[in-house]
Amino acid sequence: MTWLILFGAIAAEVTATLSLKGAQTHPVLYAVVVAGYLAGFVGLTLVLKRGMGLGAAYGIWGASGVAATAVLSALIFGEALTVVMLGGIVLIIAGVLLVESGSHPEEVH
Repeated sequence: MTWLILFGAIAAEVTATLSLKGAQTHPVLYAVVVAGYLAGFVGLTLVLKRGMGLGAAYGIWGASGVAATAVLSALIFGEALTVVMLGGIVLIIAGVLLVESGSHPEEVH
């Protein structure tokens, strides 16, 4: 359930960020921006209350948001998505996996 909440928080944050672009021509979308960021932070708070470490939770939330926003802004708004950007997204994913795997100390026998 913790992961589901985290993915929901990421989706809310990405929706809010993408809505910022649309709000330039459709100001009613500012309501989506505010609601999305609020839902994203509430979701992140719930994940932390459920015991996920701050470094892992925020790292996954933030990095996933950056990667998803870059890809979706290319698809929705026709913005650039270059090979260098894709390489950066791969590095973001690798970094998040390292942070997550490092957040679980190995048991000593």
